[in-house]
Amino acid sequence: MPGKVAVNFGVSNILWIVFAASQAFKIETSPEYRTLAQIGNSIMLTCSTEGCESPSFSWRTQIDSPLNGKVKNEGTKSTLTMDPVSFENEHSYLCTATCGSGKLEKEIQVAIYSFPKDPEIHLSGPLEVGKPITVKCVVPDVYPFDRLEMDLLKDDHLMKKEEFLEDMDRKSLETKSLEVTFTPVIEDIGKALVCRAKLHIDEIDSVPKERETTKELEVYISPKNTVISVHPSTRLQEGDSVTMTCSSEGLPAPEIFWSKKLDNEYVQLLSGKATLTLIAMRMEDSGIYVCEGVNLIGRNRKEVELIVQEKPFTVDISPGPWVAAQIGDSVVLTCGVTGCESPSFSWRTQIDSPLSGKVRSEGTESTLTLSPVSLENEHSYLCTVTCGRKKQEKGVHVELYSFPRDPEIEMSGLLVNGNPATVSCTVSDVYPLDHLEVRLLKGEAVLMNKHFLEETDMKSLETRSLEMTFTPSPEDSGKVLICQAKLHIGEMESEPKQRQNTQTLYVNVAPKDPTILVSPSSILEEGSSVNMTCYSDGFPAPKILWSRQLNNGDVQPLSENTTLTLPSTKMEDSGIYVCEGINQAGISRKEVELIIQVSPKDIQLTAFPSESVKEGDTVIISCTCANVPETWIILKKKAESGDTVLKSIDGAYTIRKAQLEDAGVYECESKNEVGSQLRSLTLDVKGRVNNKDYFSPELLVLYCASSLIIPAIGMLIYFARKANMKGSYSLVEAQKAKV
Repeated sequence: MPGKVAVNFGVSNILWIVFAASQAFKIETSPEYRTLAQIGNSIMLTCSTEGCESPSFSWRTQIDSPLNGKVKNEGTKSTLTMDPVSFENEHSYLCTATCGSGKLEKEIQVAIYSFPKDPEIHLSGPLEVGKPITVKCVVPDVYPFDRLEMDLLKDDHLMKKEEFLEDMDRKSLETKSLEVTFTPVIEDIGKALVCRAKLHIDEIDSVPKERETTKELEVYISPKNTVISVHPSTRLQEGDSVTMTCSSEGLPAPEIFWSKKLDNEYVQLLSGKATLTLIAMRMEDSGIYVCEGVNLIGRNRKEVELIVQEKPFTVDISPGPWVAAQIGDSVVLTCGVTGCESPSFSWRTQIDSPLSGKVRSEGTESTLTLSPVSLENEHSYLCTVTCGRKKQEKGVHVELYSFPRDPEIEMSGLLVNGNPATVSCTVSDVYPLDHLEVRLLKGEAVLMNKHFLEETDMKSLETRSLEMTFTPSPEDSGKVLICQAKLHIGEMESEPKQRQNTQTLYVNVAPKDPTILVSPSSILEEGSSVNMTCYSDGFPAPKILWSRQLNNGDVQPLSENTTLTLPSTKMEDSGIYVCEGINQAGISRKEVELIIQVSPKDIQLTAFPSESVKEGDTVIISCTCANVPETWIILKKKAESGDTVLKSIDGAYTIRKAQLEDAGVYECESKNEVGSQLRSLTLDVKGRVNNKDYFSPELLVLYCASSLIIPAIGMLIYFARKANMKGSYSLVEAQKAKV
């Protein structure tokens, strides 16, 4: 009987070895069978094995075309990275793993598409009520376009639908469009055009990719029904005033423009307001006035004629007995006569020098235009009017000056706390220079004042500057620097010409070291919320920039807000977070380390080769915990007299030459600061049976039967293994099948 037991145990041991060999070498891929990638993005295919310590990998396409990707092998894993994805990556990729004499292969099919942008809506012109318009919806850079579907809607009403089912001659990015012509109506105001595009890719993505663009309709109506009202009348006398009001209908509401028809058939633009008021009318103001309503798509006009009649004769010269004129401007001296139907005019200077101007006399008015005014025009001018035998003369004195621009304030550079800066105030093209006064102020405090009293031998335009150096401080921020220039022209003008320029001082202070507040703590449990708030003083107020330091030394920008909130933290959120305070004067930074703790999970306790061994065998009891950093592994053997803590290496405890007393319950505890998890197993140690030197008939029968049963069982296991292999095949068997 002991002999039978030994034979049975040997048979079971052989079967276990055959079963273990059948499960030893496996290959897995990620994604498992098919994947979908957008052109221009990146994709990674992963191939890994189990049951082989040092496998070798190779990648190829099913049609042996170039991989167009980068292969990286590391341990029991190999990756193929395609970055960026292009048309050349649309293949079935095969990963071959070799372990000794064993070889396995698995396929991943990569499908690609392109759908990078929202549709674009184009109109052939502005939308005008009653006039047909063509709207075009364009979807750029699509692949594969034979799976594209486009809808064009007006609000919820479908205007047109199209599917692009034509065959593709070659792989390329295509731009497809959909056109509809319709006639806008007034009810379309407020409605919107919607262009919707769907790309049905394949069975991998059952829901089609969809993009949509909306454009609100702006419907217009050309101006019409333009009306003019005149008060008090269209017939006036010289010196009267008249008000004309114009209105016009349209959408958008038309702008109103007033103009007057001139004798040369041109028009003179007068106003861009609905109401036009003319005061002190003269006879030459008589004529046809035009009101025009204008919007984006059209215009409509209405005319009215004003008649201005003359009054009794008077004579006047304008702008008066004295005028100050700026060099470069135009000065018009007007000599007007009333009460004389046919006056004659003449102009001269008081010293009979050339006029250097243009005289124009018409009816009862004569003008002398000096344009542009130059230094040669500084004279007294006389206008002589002759009416019959009477003659009258009036004069006007023209005094010149040049003061064309505000002073210019220039700083030597950016104002930074404690760094000396030079400010200059420049007044350009001044005449007469000896009448110039320049003052530099900071707030109400006078920093410097200067009168330029130097004599000049000839008339000319001069440029002068006032300059000083000061050291800015933070207290200067917000104060106003004023450059004030005065030009004292003549006795007739009591107040001098005055120009000034201001510049607000902003003294920059570099950011100080930031302060980071972490609430509730920088060490958290997974799933907790954390707020990290950063403060930094400086002027102008520093801009706060949060970023995260990556493992490769780069930084990943995260937020420009003062507070960075992570609402539900994960273990991968652990790392160094950087706060930077930045302004024009400098930059400062501070770091904080965020640690996310996770309680142990996925603990596994195993005995190798089995939980049931024979006396004298070697047993390895191993405890592992997945994806949890800083986890303590404690192995114990349970006993009624008390637990025994085992000395394990990396969670593994080895029993060499197992004894009967090694049998029992073994427990593994995985714990960290967050929590713990327990697993246990029972080890069974069986004693060995001493073989006696005898041979029985029963042993002979059992031996003969086993010699037939063991090969049969091996064959069954072989075929069962072939039938159960999913996603892989034997390269040797594949070649035999082809032959």
